[in-house]
Parts: sequence; C-alpha cells; structure tokens
Amino acid sequence: MTSLWTQTPEPIPSTPWDGRRPDVVVVGAGITGLSTALMLARAGRDVAVLEAGEVALLASGSNTGKLSLLQGAVLSTLRRHHPASLVRAYVDANRDGAQWLTSFAEEAGVPFSRRTAYSYAQSADGVAGVAAEAGAAAEAGLPVRRATPDADLPFPILDAVALDDQVAIDPYRVVTALARAALAAGVTLHTGVRVTGVRVVPHPVLDTSAGFVAADDVVLATGAPLTDRGLYFAKTRGLRSYCVAFDVDGDVPEGLYLSVDAPSRSLRSVTAADGPTGSARLVIGGNGHPVGRSASPRAAVDDLIAWTGEHFPGADPVASWSAQDYESHDLIPFVGAMPRTLGRVRFATGFGKWGLSNGPAAAQRITAEIIRTPRRDRPAWMNTISRRLTVPADIGRGGVENLRVGWEAASGWMNAHRRAVPVTRPEEGRGVVAHRGVRPIGISTVDGVTRAVDAVCPHLGGVLAWNDSESTWDCPLHASRFTAEGTRIEGPAVCDLRRLPRVPGEPVAR
Repeated sequence: MTSLWTQTPEPIPSTPWDGRRPDVVVVGAGITGLSTALMLARAGRDVAVLEAGEVALLASGSNTGKLSLLQGAVLSTLRRHHPASLVRAYVDANRDGAQWLTSFAEEAGVPFSRRTAYSYAQSADGVAGVAAEAGAAAEAGLPVRRATPDADLPFPILDAVALDDQVAIDPYRVVTALARAALAAGVTLHTGVRVTGVRVVPHPVLDTSAGFVAADDVVLATGAPLTDRGLYFAKTRGLRSYCVAFDVDGDVPEGLYLSVDAPSRSLRSVTAADGPTGSARLVIGGNGHPVGRSASPRAAVDDLIAWTGEHFPGADPVASWSAQDYESHDLIPFVGAMPRTLGRVRFATGFGKWGLSNGPAAAQRITAEIIRTPRRDRPAWMNTISRRLTVPADIGRGGVENLRVGWEAASGWMNAHRRAVPVTRPEEGRGVVAHRGVRPIGISTVDGVTRAVDAVCPHLGGVLAWNDSESTWDCPLHASRFTAEGTRIEGPAVCDLRRLPRVPGEPVAR
C-alpha cells in the first residue's frame, strides 16, 4: 500500500555514519524529527539524524495532509475531564506548530491551500457532539461557527461546527522539504541506521546497526519511544486508520471534513495547489482501530471504497494506504525529557493522528529545552502542558486499555494453541497463527512465497495478528509491526522476528 503522496519518491541525500560525536542525535526522519533537527541546527547545534528506513517513510508520508486546529471531537473530549486552561494550551500548541509549518512551507516554496474545516455529525447521535465541540473550541479561543448543512453535499451532514483558514497540504512534499532545509543548515542525515537501544551513563550512547553513536543530547522522534523508560507504551495506544484516493467525475467538496461520530469519515479534495499532479481529486479516510485488533483491515478499506461509491457515483480508487499513530490516554501528547535519563534523552509521542501540528509544536518545546531557553521566555502553553495533572478519567481510560492488553495477551496464546502445524498453505495475502510445541508461529503467503516466523512479539510477548491489508504481522498489545519476512517496521519492539526454517516431515503446503 503506497500513499497518494509517496507514489513518486523523492531521493534525499544520505551519508554513511562516520563515527563522529555530534551535539544532538535525532532518531527518526519524520516531521517531528526533521523539524527538531532544523530548529536545533538554526540555533547553532551540530545535529545528526538517524533513520532506519527513508525520510517520511511512515505516518509523516501517509496521513491526509489536513492541518487543522479543529480536530473532530478532540477538544470536547479533552474538556469533559480537564480544565479549560489545558484545552487552551493544547490549542495554542497546535496553533504555534501549524504556524511554524506553514511559515516554513512558504519559505521552502511548498504550496498549500487555505480551507474551512468542519467537524460534523452524520447521524442524530453526533449532533450533541457537534454542540460540545463548538463550545469547547470557542472557550479555547477558536473563532468557530455553527454551519448549516449544505444540501448540495453528496454525503449526510445533520450539523457541523466550522473553522475557517485551515490548511490542506501535501505532507510528503513538506517533510522532504524539511529534510533538504535541514541538510542545508548543516544537519547530517543517515538512513538505513536502526537504533536498538539507549544508554545514558556516563553520557548518552545509542546502540545502532552502524555501531555505537554518542552525543550530548538524544531526541527520540520515532512514534513509539525506543526505550521502556517511563512505560509510555502503557500510557498510549497505537491506532491505525485508512485512506483511499479517488478520481471523481464532477464537483468535490472544498472543505476539510471529519465526523464526530462513528463510523469515522474524513474527507478532503486534492488540487494542484496542495497535492501531487495526477488524477486523484478526493481523499477519504477513516475506519480506525487499535493496532492488531481488527479481524480484517482489508474490510476497512473496502468499506471506505463502498461508502465513496455510494455518495460519489463513478469514483475510481487510484491509491489506498494506512497510517499509524499513538494516542495518549488523556489526549495530550507526551513531550520532554525521558525519565531516568538525566535530562539527556527527549522524546515525543501521543499525537493522536494530528502530527502535522503537534509534531512541530513538540519540536519547538524540545528545542527550547535543549538550548536552555528560560521558562519565562517560552510560550505559556509549554509550561501549562508540562504541569498537567492526571485525573480519574485518564486513569480510567488507561485502566480499560491495559485490561484490554491483558485480554489480548491471554487470548492470543489460547487461540494459537487451537491449531497445530502442519497447516494448509495460506492463500495469497493470507496469514495464520498455529503452534509448534508451546511456541506460536506465523505462516503467511505473500507474492507466492510462504514463510514462517516466530509469532511472539519481542517487546512483551504478545501473539501477533495478521494484517490482510498490508501483509504484516501486528501486535495487539502495544502496536509493534513486522513484515511477512519478520523485519520490524515500527512500534516499541526494537528487533526483528525470528525466521523459522521448514522442519522435515512438517510441510507448510499441501
């Protein structure tokens, strides 16, 4: 699955790791990592960026390209259990992040368009959610307005709250521009270097596929932090969502739409001013779910295609893809110093699918901390968010999620032991989990090749589930993901799955 934005990859110069010791090592070449690297380089720091894959490989190159301060039902959900000051701080952080990114886009010549964003109700159950979102947004200082449903729209809207002057942009194009600007500012980029561990005494050292890498400060901009310090894997949950790009005959909506009720639906049109040239004119997203907990991710994509065909007759799907992000239990991103690292390792996670604004905001805060900007000179939102308190509702959501993790851990092992090898060779694009002795193994067929891997996640021992949309093994505990061959893709796991040889007398295919 390749996103609309990355169908024509742009090569970014990379150099082999040379063993030097920079001031700061940033791990991850997505929007957060590259924004941080650029800000620090412009502040006079010597910065190196390490990336296991390529620039914008994951969420940064696979989102919808919507840069909005109106984010579905996020503000009203946050306000339900937290003071208005925290909601305002969250909005101010996103505003600063969005302003920084659009200013950079103008500087770098990356085009974007200004649109009206809508949080809308598609059913009677969502009307109250629209009202709550309008109230929370207005209280947080956003100039929102209630929008009268447009009878010309081809999909159902019963009520909506609107915010003008939001942004549609090509996310891959802006992130690759960040990479080029960072290189021009003196940052060194090293792709194909996987980080597998972090040590902090007597100074920060990273264990990597290129050897040991030392620095004065380390920034983990990897979605899920590559260390269990602070237990942030238990304070967030990994979510996947899906997108399909369509060529559509006739008019398409100009706004940026996101439903507040289920099933989730996100819509934006694509123009020459805010996307790649080609036939795609409409991007539909939604049907998100916790990683590894869907019986058929492919069905989620098929449902988006069917929904679009119903409301936009003749729409022709030209690309489909998915993305992964992490949501904190209180909906506020975690940003700052990692516990028990002597203040030398910083991280950012929990953007809740709003990384285009939360990512640059996190970069601003991390940069302020590394260059020692006095607190009195920092934006007020940085101090407000850093002092936020955990409330009973946050504990409740976290408790429910971790109970679910426990259930997934137990049920995964039980289900694996219901089927023993040998098994019938899976059909193309299919995967099954069975057991050999006491150990679950995953057997899949992709591109005509049948493979077997250890189906136990190396992070905390969850039994993996097959993703029939992307032909990957996904962990339902804390969202680590692996290719059919067992290569790690993302998540808190830091190593690959063990590849299993065929055992004589135990054929996979018959």
